Amino acid sequence: MPLRVPPAPAPALRSVLTALSSPTAVREARTPALLRAQGPLTPELPLPVHVLDRITAEGVAVTRLTGWRFLIHCGDRAVAAAETVLTPDGWAFSHFFEGPYVASTGLALRQAESVPQTHQPRLLSVPELYMLTLWLHEDRAADAASHPEPTDLLVPLAPAPPGIAAHRPHRVADLLPVLTHRTAPTRLLGSPA
Repeated sequence: MPLRVPPAPAPALRSVLTALSSPTAVREARTPALLRAQGPLTPELPLPVHVLDRITAEGVAVTRLTGWRFLIHCGDRAVAAAETVLTPDGWAFSHFFEGPYVASTGLALRQAESVPQTHQPRLLSVPELYMLTLWLHEDRAADAASHPEPTDLLVPLAPAPPGIAAHRPHRVADLLPVLTHRTAPTRLLGSPA
């Protein structure tokens, strides 16, 4: 089934388009793929980026929306990504980057299209494990700031931490206990740090 990609906030998209049209922003990004790109660069597949702050004693994931990530395409290929952040003045461009998570995100999104149910794709970062996952939220109408549900799917992106298979979907209820045991208990369990 097709994924239901949520619309990015218009100011976030505008900030990325402005950065892409700025030779200075692209050159200073030191992102070789953007510098070598032949043809127009377009931001596509906006995904809200969440950070896992903690897991409650009841096993509930507490997350916060920290930004929007756009895959930057040149033709039919993602060559980089652009990240935006929420500032006191609204959504603003943060930075361009490239690396394994760009290709891994594209692969995970293509795999997710074969899942029978329609999901809303997002990204979930687990900083304590240097882990990024594609989060497939079952509530297709939820706003971008909602939290993971036990039956949502998390797909670890490559490179995944040792012992966690990349590109293998896990239900949130199944993966959270693994994450809890692999991270510092005082950071993810209980009250926020």
